[in-house]
Formats: sequence, C-alpha cells, structure tokens
Amino acid sequence: MQAVILAAGKSTRTYPLTLTKPKPLLKIAGMTIIEHNLEQLRGVADEVIVVAGYKAEMLKNFLGENYRGIKIKYVLQEEMSGNASALALVREHIKDKFILMFGDDLYSRMDIRNILKYDNAILAQKVDNPSSFGVLKVDGDRFLEVIEKPQEFISDLVNIGCFVFSQDIFQVLDDIQLSTRGEYELTDAYNLLAKRKDITVVPIKDFWLPTTYPWSMLKANNFLLQRIKTDLSRKSKIEKGVTIKGQVVVGDNTVIKSGVYIEGPVIIGAKCVIGPNTYLRAGTVIGNNCHIGQAVEIKNSIIGNNSNVAHLSYVGDSILGDGVNFGAGTITANLRHDGKNIKSMAGENLVDSGMKKLGAVLGDGVKTGIHTSFYPGVKIDPEMTTLPGDIVQKDIRSNG
Repeated sequence: MQAVILAAGKSTRTYPLTLTKPKPLLKIAGMTIIEHNLEQLRGVADEVIVVAGYKAEMLKNFLGENYRGIKIKYVLQEEMSGNASALALVREHIKDKFILMFGDDLYSRMDIRNILKYDNAILAQKVDNPSSFGVLKVDGDRFLEVIEKPQEFISDLVNIGCFVFSQDIFQVLDDIQLSTRGEYELTDAYNLLAKRKDITVVPIKDFWLPTTYPWSMLKANNFLLQRIKTDLSRKSKIEKGVTIKGQVVVGDNTVIKSGVYIEGPVIIGAKCVIGPNTYLRAGTVIGNNCHIGQAVEIKNSIIGNNSNVAHLSYVGDSILGDGVNFGAGTITANLRHDGKNIKSMAGENLVDSGMKKLGAVLGDGVKTGIHTSFYPGVKIDPEMTTLPGDIVQKDIRSNG
C-alpha cells in the first residue's frame, strides 16, 4: 500500500514557527507532525510519497529515504498552484489505490485502516460548528459534494484531509478548472469524482488533531500527552529530592536536580538540565539539550530544542521555538482580566483562539532581556530580541 502526504505549503497561519521550518517539522508531544503520521502508517503503508515544496530540503534531510521500514520518496511542487496540482505530480508513481493525507494535521492508524475497506473514501469528523469547515453533503454514507462553510445546516460531518482513492481520481484532475482563489482545488476533484464513482464517508472513531494555528498545537499536545506512559531513561540522573507524579518521560543524559517537582503528563528530552527547585506542570514538553533554571515554573507549554529558560521565569500555555533564550525573570501572561477568550494575530487578521488561557508564541532563536513580560497571545518572529524590562503588548515582526 502506498500513501501520499501533501506537505508543500508555506502555512502562514502558524507563523512565526513556520518562518524557519516547514509545518510538518513542527513538534507536538516531542515528535514532528510528519513523524506522528508516519508512525500511524507503520503496518499500513510500505511506501510514502511526500510532496514537498516550502523548505523542501529541510524535510528531506530530516526524514531521509526510510522511516522505520517505510520507504520515503519525494516529489517537488515548485509552483504553489493548489493541492490538486500537488496530487497530479505523483500520478506516475502510484500503482493502485492509495492513502492521501494532508501534511498539516494528525490522524490515527485505526481510522486510516477503516477507510481502506473502500476503493474511494473520505474520513470525516462530526463537529458542533460545521459552518466553519468544508461540510460533507451525504446520502446515507455516500458522499455527494463538499460545501465550504455553509450558513445553512447541511450536515455535521466535515472534511479533515484524509482519504483513500483509486486511480480514478487522476482522471478527474484533468477536468477541473481554476478556482476563484486561482488554484486547482482537491475539493473540486472529488466533487467531480463523486458524479462518476461511489465515494464513502467514514466518520472517525479515534482522533483527528488539526494544527491550523500555533495554539492548535497546544490542544493536540495535551491530547497526545494523555497517552504517554512513564519512561525514565536509565541514562538520566534524577537527584534525591525530586518529586514525580503522573506519567513522565525523561530522555537520555538528562539531569534533574534536587527540589524539582513534576506533575505529569510531561515529556523531557535528552541532554537537558532541569532545576534545581523547578516546577513542571501538566502539559509541558521540553525538547533536547534544554536548560530550565532555578525556580522556573512551566505549565502546558512546548519548549523547542536547545532552549534556555533562566531562573525565576514563568512560561504558561506558550510555545517556544528552537534556540530560544529567556532572560531571568521573563514572564508570559496567559489570562485576560475580563476572562474573555484570548485573540491573536494570524497574518493581518485578529483571530479568536477559543482559549481562555494562552501565553506567547516565540520563533526560533528569540532572546529576551531580563524581566521581560508578555501580554497573552503575542508572537515574536525568529531571532528577534527584547530589552531588559520590556512589556510586549503586540507582535514583534522582523519586517517591522
């Protein structure tokens, strides 16, 4: 069985994290998005074709040509002319029916296996707010068409970007037209295919974890952390006076100093130094080669590789990229006084995160001066800095 992962897009809605790396290389629960999906394809597919575009070399260098027994092949999408164009590029490599997945979101092996019972099928999720999605119009379990963000109720089943298709899908690619966005859209392709072949809609039974915005990663992170089991590397050093509660993973050659208090689920990578007297709360994931200093508190946050959170700092409901350095006493505020949802900029749009608590999102290589304070929901582009005592009330962008 072959699988195709569409991973060419630039993903501007996850800026600043994707300014320095393609979205499939963002980490959730200690593993990149593409690794999560390849793990789910183990035992299901023996070859995966990755359609790469934005920062393609980073993706190739990271994955190589084999992932734990799965052969990896790359196809380059040089012109970003739509996801249907991306699919058309793999036509000559496909031998039979195949799995198609968007490279942005996380899917489950159980659900992937369920759609493989059919020649053509769409994986779907029931949602409470279908008007925010591409809604699947159905007749029983037969797919009729996708209707984008309908204002009237069509169904509560939405398209989540995971499919199985026969080679018939390639025939209809030649017949679709440019959309109003100036792209060749995959939705147009399977809308047309549905007029010629039966396509079955299969609701998920396990999970779908979208990663549309940076804060979506925190939700996915929390979900996946509920599934971890305690694994304390024998090569790690945990000093006397450390308290560990709940499920906690600690990597090789990590030192956890006396007075550290950990409330799982928590993941700590390899070659880290934690503490002394550090408080790691549930939902925290710390990458490899990180230093978390004395009297630091971290809660429900993702910390990238090679990052340093110096003493007397607080990180709550935040995402720190790789190589971030927090000066001593840096604080991320994560709650509005009025209790309303926190809004954050996505491009030029102010977006409701749907979260009551949301801290800061920092790109790779950000450095803060001591006693920097962040307002909830602010973001900083890679390699930017703050001065001692700065109060960051809005996004800091590298283009000014």
